[in-house]
Amino acid sequence: MTRNITEIIIHCSATTEGKHFTAGDIDRWHRQRGFHSIGYHYVILLNGEIQYGRDLQQVGAHCKGHNRQSIGICYIGGLDSKGFAKDTRTPEQKNSLYRLLQSLKRQFPNAHIVGHNNFANKDCPCFDAEKEYSMF
Repeated sequence: MTRNITEIIIHCSATTEGKHFTAGDIDRWHRQRGFHSIGYHYVILLNGEIQYGRDLQQVGAHCKGHNRQSIGICYIGGLDSKGFAKDTRTPEQKNSLYRLLQSLKRQFPNAHIVGHNNFANKDCPCFDAEKEYSMF
């Protein structure tokens, strides 16, 4: 790994609770916005399956000003049925995210785990990632 990873940034897909989407869907949305591919390195589906986005060697496109030194993880969800921000993570998503973070912290022990909302005026990921994963 040639990139100096100092941040692991958690995102939500800003999709309605319970609606199934994949990394392929996000890749298509990001390409429609002009990206060359999906901006995240990992996507966590409703059932907890972890799908790969960009290779870790590649700089992401998920958090302006922080992409070069970060890894982007996105869970599917983040909005309630009325379109308001909500932590919609399923138990399977929470478990997978925890296990993924454990693995990434072994690879990048000095990386700080934060939410997208730490760097942007957004609700994403719709929970306090820094507090929830402070044990790492």
